[in-house]
Amino acid sequence: MTTSSTPTQSAVPFASPAAAGGDPFVEVPVAYDAIVLSSFGGPEGQDDVIPFLRNVTHGRGIPDERLEEVAHHYRHFGGVSPINAQNRALKAALEAEIARRGLDLPVYWGNRNWAPRVLAETGLGTGDDPVTIDKVRLFFDHPGFVEPFYEGVRDAVAGFLADGVGAGAVRVLFSTHSIPTADADRSGPRDRSWPEGGAYAAQHRAVAAHIMQRLADEVPAAARTGWDLVFQSRSGPASQPWLEPDVNDVIAGLPAQGVEAVAIVPLGFVSDHMEVLWDLDNEAMASAAESGIRAVRTRTPGTHPAFVAGLVDLVEERLHGTPASERPHLTDLGPWYDVARPGDCENARLGFLPAAAGVAP
Repeated sequence: MTTSSTPTQSAVPFASPAAAGGDPFVEVPVAYDAIVLSSFGGPEGQDDVIPFLRNVTHGRGIPDERLEEVAHHYRHFGGVSPINAQNRALKAALEAEIARRGLDLPVYWGNRNWAPRVLAETGLGTGDDPVTIDKVRLFFDHPGFVEPFYEGVRDAVAGFLADGVGAGAVRVLFSTHSIPTADADRSGPRDRSWPEGGAYAAQHRAVAAHIMQRLADEVPAAARTGWDLVFQSRSGPASQPWLEPDVNDVIAGLPAQGVEAVAIVPLGFVSDHMEVLWDLDNEAMASAAESGIRAVRTRTPGTHPAFVAGLVDLVEERLHGTPASERPHLTDLGPWYDVARPGDCENARLGFLPAAAGVAP
């Protein structure tokens, strides 16, 4: 986040002058004033649950009685979302790493759907002293993000093998949030060809394949271990196609395939928030028990030192204008763009809204 005394015409709303022209990579140094840690948000008590869910579903006309069907997930945990404590811990870890590197950048935390609220768009990029915002690039294949997942897969599979489960009887399920198929197909720049599920599914598959190849290289006994990309937490009308297969449906079919043990990897999630604790630790683990197979849910990055250091590395890329050719990435899809490309991630229902990190179509 920076401030500038000279408003500029921008192809990228609210961007710093270095990113305002819309080039995919910013390869010149940018001086920032602060870091904003942005999150979805969550309730802090039972009285917050329904108001929070109203914020999440604003404009959809969903009555409170239907919201209560989701509210019981939060009520199970006393109405407190775990994401808030996780954000506080991540903020503290980032501050410690920033201080260790001698970077003079305060860290602010803001949510989209609950207090503390992230900076509002009103007033950004206007006036005599405008606030501009750039984002770090997507880090789906950055080593700091991938390392915690790899360690979890390695330890889970090695544990199964040590207990006498054959590698062919072990399955790794990489789970991410399901989204409407139409939205998934619109993800990713239009100047690249994407398979079904768009860039959203392609990024997950690429990282999962990298993890499993590394596992085979480092733990030869695990070379025959199979894997799948699965989806969770779908919502919306049954008539609307969403990405499949569902993690619970896949687990139910594993015994017929001779699978005795499964590692469930929350690849699409940064921390152990509600959709990890409820949908995986509760529902998916129950599905495994019902199917008579062993199951382990591996860790999310959370405050893993590699992840925290990786996030600060991404900030330093923008501070120093690191050339794209020198940016670390673990798949052929990376490094991803600093500035989202025109047409990327169109919402079929809402169209494009002004964004602080992408080129307007």
